[in-house]
Amino acid sequence: MTARDVVFPAGRQDLYERNRYSPAVRSNGFLFVSGQVGSRDDGSPEPDLRAQVRRAFDNLNAVLAAAGCTFADVVDATVFVVDPASNFETIWSVVPEYWGDAPYPALTGIGVTWLYGFQFEIKVIARLPQQQAA
Repeated sequence: MTARDVVFPAGRQDLYERNRYSPAVRSNGFLFVSGQVGSRDDGSPEPDLRAQVRRAFDNLNAVLAAAGCTFADVVDATVFVVDPASNFETIWSVVPEYWGDAPYPALTGIGVTWLYGFQFEIKVIARLPQQQAA
């Protein structure tokens, strides 16, 4: 088995190592990004929901950038929301700041009961730029 081609954003590697997962893995022209939450640098949740969503996207964008991607390269997104009936409108008021213009990526939204103290998580699959896709 070949080693995974892992992508680490600057400054958060010990967080990923402590929790035993890779932030993203390159494979066959795609970047598979682990779920990103609105964590502060120490890993604790941002308490305000809007700020938590912004941090989740900032953390996601740092992983994408480390692989030479932007959110425009995202082809598939999965969002996890605790108590979506109460939180969806607040979350979706922030999303356009990061999502960009149509056409949008494919999306799956999942309501969950627990996210380790967070209210929102996003994981994506992105196309790698051509020079990295080989």
